[in-house]
Amino acid sequence: MPRPDLLAPATGRRATNVTLPDALLREARAMDINLSQACERGLAAAVAERRREQWLARNRGAMDAWNSHVEEQGLPLAAYRQF
Repeated sequence: MPRPDLLAPATGRRATNVTLPDALLREARAMDINLSQACERGLAAAVAERRREQWLARNRGAMDAWNSHVEEQGLPLAAYRQF
């Protein structure tokens, strides 16, 4: 899910050029889709996904170590779990 602050109206906005397939652009315009908003939402989602991937890559070692620990030692306080 994109971060809300990436979707909020920004005070510092910049114009940019985006190249889109002609058929997609025509269809979007025919449907009255706001291209800037649609591109912003898509870019925010792509940024959020990349952040997620980077976080997972940075923390993979810790997650693997924890999973190994749980496999070998079991869950902490497992004796107190109620199912």
